[in-house]
Amino acid sequence: MKNLDLIYGVLLYSIAHILVFFQINGQFLHNSFKKYEFVVAAMGIVVSYLYIYATEYSYKATDGLLWPGRFIGFGIGMMIYATGLYIFFNEGLTMKTTVSLILCIALISIQVLWK
Repeated sequence: MKNLDLIYGVLLYSIAHILVFFQINGQFLHNSFKKYEFVVAAMGIVVSYLYIYATEYSYKATDGLLWPGRFIGFGIGMMIYATGLYIFFNEGLTMKTTVSLILCIALISIQVLWK
């Protein structure tokens, strides 16, 4: 059950971070994000629920600890943001960003694998 909780937590964090990426950067992709700013901001309600449930599942998966879920969410967010910038804005990975992403992967691995 813990593995399933972890999978749900990671999935919900991922969806939330993808939505946030478009919520804050969509204005640079399409004018409708500027035109319908209120609707874009209102999506924050959906995102908030995703984060709440992601935190709940990661809490269950890590024996009632909050720090691991926070680090997992942070690492996932960094990886999604870097991927989004690369795909939609053609921003390549600098050495500094690459090292940071490797550290994010290490951070997630420590929180998930270290017992």
